[in-house]
Amino acid sequence: MNQFSSFLMDAATKKVLVTGANGLLGTNTVLKLLKDGFYVRAFVRNKRKYLGGSHVSLELFEGDINISEHLEHAISGCQYVIHIAAITDQSFLKYSDYYNINVKVVKDIIHIAIRNGLQRIIYVGTANQFGYGSLSDLGDETKKMRYPFSKTFYSRSKKEAHDYIKTIGDEIEIVVVNPAYMIGAFDTKPSSGKIVLMGLKNRFVLCPPGGKNFVCVSDVAKGIIKALKYGKNKGAYLLASQNLSFYEFFKILKYYSNNRFLIIKVPKEALTLLGYFGKLLRFFRVKTDFSVENMKILCIESYYSNQKAVRDLKLDFKPIDHGVKEALLWFEGRLK
Repeated sequence: MNQFSSFLMDAATKKVLVTGANGLLGTNTVLKLLKDGFYVRAFVRNKRKYLGGSHVSLELFEGDINISEHLEHAISGCQYVIHIAAITDQSFLKYSDYYNINVKVVKDIIHIAIRNGLQRIIYVGTANQFGYGSLSDLGDETKKMRYPFSKTFYSRSKKEAHDYIKTIGDEIEIVVVNPAYMIGAFDTKPSSGKIVLMGLKNRFVLCPPGGKNFVCVSDVAKGIIKALKYGKNKGAYLLASQNLSFYEFFKILKYYSNNRFLIIKVPKEALTLLGYFGKLLRFFRVKTDFSVENMKILCIESYYSNQKAVRDLKLDFKPIDHGVKEALLWFEGRLK
């Protein structure tokens, strides 16, 4: 029996709090924890919106993550916290809109967890906290965040939380995981699954010139549980899989989709103009996803290496085809 199998055998005695349990990664992580035998307390805003089903080892805890007393009650009696909840919406106009959830709540969780004697926190950041690279020189955990991510409120807030974690002493162990662009089932908002819905709902799909690292959300959930066992205290791990241009991704999506949509390439110049239009809207306090930085992100190839996670967390990653098929099944079922 290996160390990880032994760790999982003890899972029934461990209670794990998962924040953001209604979301894409949260639901997948809860289901993976339950499958591996953990007792899970899932922190949700609304119990009725949790779509992962019931389980004898699952407790849904309804509360507001901004309220310290709610966090205190949720953390009490747990051995681990997996903190996933975050503001990811790119349309907010002020950094403070992100700070309260993406930074302040992280600090609150850490201090409450220390007071309650928890063993370990897994903090879910973003791959964009690190510098991206090209196919010939991939981004990794040693590289500093680069523009345009360094100018987006979301990425800045996630980096600020990560920087704070580095200042925490030995009172508690904290491991950071940094997922790339996740694709899979249970994308209830939807979040990253919007790119899949583009191929399901439209006859034409507008394709930007850049690319991303795509990863199956089920592999990220698996990586989080591996980090509970193998992750080094204050270590950070990119959970990344395939580096693909958006055009390559849409070709995979089209192959598995029943909708034979046409892929139309959008030039960088058009997206740049759209970014400046969004800047004008924001000047007049109009919430929009369009900004110079967000359009620039669509034009660059933000590629990453997963070698540290493969080596230290003993992970392997499935081709993104698996995540695409899972997402299509999920969305097609919801659209019927």
